[in-house]
Amino acid sequence: MPNSNEDHFHMLFQYAPISLWEEDYSGIKQFFDELRTRRVTDFARYLDDHPADVDACMQAIQVIDINLETMKMFGARSKEEFLTNLHRIFRNQMRIHFRSELAALWNGEFEWSGEGVNYTLADEALDILLHWRILPGSENSWRHVLVTIENITARKQAERELSSSQARFRNMFAASPISLWEEDYSALKNYFDSLKSQGITDFQVYIQEHPEAVLECAKLIKVLNVNQKTLQMFGADTQEQLISNTDKIFRDNMSEHFAQELTDLWNNKLAYEREGVNYSLNGEPIQIHLDFRVMPGHEQDFGWVMVAIQDITARKKAEDYLRYLGTHDVMTGLYNRAYFDETLRRLDVNRREPISLMVIDLNGLKAANDNLGHQAGDNLIRRTAEVIKAGLDESHLPARIGGDEFVIIMPDADAHAANDMTERIRSLVIVNNKFYRDPELSLSVGVATSQPGISLEKVVSVADNSMYDNKAQYYRRRQSDQ
Repeated sequence: MPNSNEDHFHMLFQYAPISLWEEDYSGIKQFFDELRTRRVTDFARYLDDHPADVDACMQAIQVIDINLETMKMFGARSKEEFLTNLHRIFRNQMRIHFRSELAALWNGEFEWSGEGVNYTLADEALDILLHWRILPGSENSWRHVLVTIENITARKQAERELSSSQARFRNMFAASPISLWEEDYSALKNYFDSLKSQGITDFQVYIQEHPEAVLECAKLIKVLNVNQKTLQMFGADTQEQLISNTDKIFRDNMSEHFAQELTDLWNNKLAYEREGVNYSLNGEPIQIHLDFRVMPGHEQDFGWVMVAIQDITARKKAEDYLRYLGTHDVMTGLYNRAYFDETLRRLDVNRREPISLMVIDLNGLKAANDNLGHQAGDNLIRRTAEVIKAGLDESHLPARIGGDEFVIIMPDADAHAANDMTERIRSLVIVNNKFYRDPELSLSVGVATSQPGISLEKVVSVADNSMYDNKAQYYRRRQSDQ
């Protein structure tokens, strides 16, 4: 098991089931700044006139780190081999989507998603779905950018084959690397017609009043055929086993997106894409991207429907990881400054008194760093987070907002509850010191409670002043003891 939060997050990065990259775009930022000083305003026209600068920007990207899935995807035996061959990965058709990425950066966007092409070290083209995000704290320098890459070569190949001649369809269907379903929705169409004959005009209102109708509609769908990839994805040995157990696949959270699909069909929307949840036969949830279309010639009877399902579970986990990084402090697992500021603004807009705030400052961090090393100082920061987490009520929101400064937002807590929380934190510090060797953990604490007409920012300031008073008392006691 990892012995620190850094180790934990490093393992998450290294062993994530999707390609993750940490990159440095500061070279591109510097190039853009230079262009702006030259009063370049039409970036697209500039690139038309200077196409070589697209390559220059590609070469300006510094790859700081990659994970194991990335090496596997691109056929590298080591990070060193990968990093010394970036020119073989970033080339040719990559220029097309990279120009769009540059346009997004020029326009001030901090994240981008799109499809494109990279190349393996064996010179094989990879169709990719790429997403990058400039991480919090790097908005001005672009030094830390997290990139996820999903290999969609199989899907793109399948899409290309789908557009080819009808004579090849059956072979492609059976061997397709994405899950394909042929289905008959004619019984569902008859059900819709029956409801309409009864005067029902708004299906969304109808299922709100009759929620059981959603699963009843699912039972009306007849599965005609599935391919081998479908059996693998849902853990079925045979097509018969899968079809006889569709109630295990289409259940629970699936009803939310299926209800919207039914509403679309009711409104004669015969093709759509949507994300949702299905379940394997062993009960595991599968995050899916679904592509649905009523096939030509069956618009009136819904007798032939084609469904393509892609397992996007790994991508969803990576997106969740990206969201976590954007809102949390990696060292402590508490919320970060950006999330704290956003929460404070939201609470100020929708005020419900009282709200108490506690500011906590770690005493002696600089001395610990100077005398015992930064590892000892980092341990004190983690111990502070342990104390805070141990003292929290369910409604509290804790954040690390600086190197040695922490804040707890306590909605619905009056001054009495805030003072109780202060005593709880102080008691937990005593307990914490019994379980750890030197250096001793010492915290300065200040609290304040909101009043009508006073902004929460001002409440933070009051709590901060209270904390500094407490800190001054702490250092006076230390001087008198010496």
